[in-house]
Amino acid sequence: MEPLLFELSHTDKSATSLPRLFGNLSRENLTIPELSEPEVVRHFTRLSQMNFSIDGNFYPLGSCTMKYNPRRNEAAAALPKWSQAHPFQSIQTLQGCLEVLYHLEQYLCFLTGFKGFTFQPMAGAHGEFMGLMLIKRYHESRGESVRNKVIVPDASHGTNPATAAALGWSIITIPTGKTGGVDVEALKKVVGADTAALMLTNPNTLGVFDENILEVTDIVHAAGGQCYYDGANANATVGRCRPADLGFDVAHLNLHKTFSTPHGGGGPGAGPVGVKEHLMPFLPAGRVQKSADGFVLSESTHQGLGRVHPAYGNAGVLLRAYAYSRSLGGPGFRRVSERAVLNANYLRKKLESVFVVPFNRVCQHEFVISLQRERKQFGVRALDVAKRLIDYGIHPPTIYFPLIVSECLMIEPTETESKRTLDHFVDTMLQIRNEMETAPELLHDAPHQTPVGRLDEAKAVKEPVLCACG
Repeated sequence: MEPLLFELSHTDKSATSLPRLFGNLSRENLTIPELSEPEVVRHFTRLSQMNFSIDGNFYPLGSCTMKYNPRRNEAAAALPKWSQAHPFQSIQTLQGCLEVLYHLEQYLCFLTGFKGFTFQPMAGAHGEFMGLMLIKRYHESRGESVRNKVIVPDASHGTNPATAAALGWSIITIPTGKTGGVDVEALKKVVGADTAALMLTNPNTLGVFDENILEVTDIVHAAGGQCYYDGANANATVGRCRPADLGFDVAHLNLHKTFSTPHGGGGPGAGPVGVKEHLMPFLPAGRVQKSADGFVLSESTHQGLGRVHPAYGNAGVLLRAYAYSRSLGGPGFRRVSERAVLNANYLRKKLESVFVVPFNRVCQHEFVISLQRERKQFGVRALDVAKRLIDYGIHPPTIYFPLIVSECLMIEPTETESKRTLDHFVDTMLQIRNEMETAPELLHDAPHQTPVGRLDEAKAVKEPVLCACG
């Protein structure tokens, strides 16, 4: 049998589109390699094996929460009656899909304590922006447009001040207190008649739960502001406490973090936004509602945002989150968050005698260590350790924030990792600590076993390649 060939025939009508793809090359001068099917399969298999992924490696990537995605969720999202549905077909033919979204909203309300959710935001940052827009509409409806300042802690996610700035508001940064939470006295000094909102992640990027959270939200509310909950770290608390009960008025949830949907590579993403009763009138149109005639979509109101997405949001991701929620239930979510906290504290206790752990107390889903001491002693940076971990088959932790911790490694094991994996990580960190003293050059030149080595940082700054043009 002749091998299957991939070749371009001059009579192939599809060839007429090639000049647009390859510039001014003519069809006569264009050479397309002829490959057999096994060669093609082997090529792409080798490429996949060169990729570093959660399917083959441990990802202790703090804050980004790269945990395993259950395959049952993928199977659900691939069901033809879901994957082949079109968002603009008639509502009567989408009743099953709308029912899924309706029940997913009920689940999220149950887990967070909020009155309602919209699924239109396509990412956490998109949800943040929409959440602040809701707060802005709320203040405007009360004749308080003067409120244009957003308070963020110095350990916040970078998207928080960026989102507030994108909305045209001013940012007030407050320091972290001695135990890792908000400095309450500093907060009291900056709230006032111009306070629009406080944006807060709890637990925060240091991995600690703010023990003064009820006082913090009360202070903001007493000044007339609203409290925005950045749900990036909700995987440590889901099923255990609800942001609405902590005093938050609006929140986004990163489904790729807490609800096990895919993450990375710029997407796919979903950042549904939930609100308390007083913000419900400002939600976008298109929420699924149950009526006597079946499931329908809410209409736009004079106070609402209209739409921030033409359809329902990222439907494939939403179905994965629905499947995950159905498989766990309330008790299951509680066990998930407890396991995430247990795994993080196990690693913290194993490493605290060797590395400096700022704010070293019981953490939640993640914790931060500082290598500032090691940099002074051995000239080894957090970046060097991160790159060296790759040689041991471990993805680097987050190293560039929180900005208040110098030479930080933000470590999050997630709930899906076994004790064997965690022990391997501890052993590897201890081995790397030994290398700092005996062979620091191993770290400076790492990684050594990857298809692509470390970039020249100085050259990347001076001569950046900003496009893939020839």
